[in-house]
Amino acid sequence: MPKSSYGSYNTASSGTNGQGNHYCNRDYGNGSNSYHYSNSNGSYYYSNPNGSTYYNSGNGASTYTSPSGGVYKSSSK
Repeated sequence: MPKSSYGSYNTASSGTNGQGNHYCNRDYGNGSNSYHYSNSNGSYYYSNPNGSTYYNSGNGASTYTSPSGGVYKSSSK
């Protein structure tokens, strides 16, 4: 079984659509799941088992939301 920094997981689903966008759902058990996608335009998004999320627009701007709900943004240069 594969592992990440959050522990062992099973890949629930993954694939690439016709536009070249990739997605993956991971099941960590006990109701803990994660999801990520990456788009052909360079943007990507992660939703983690601890409740945090991270989005990168592909041009340098990003947003991180912590498990407690704090939002941290950086803009493209």
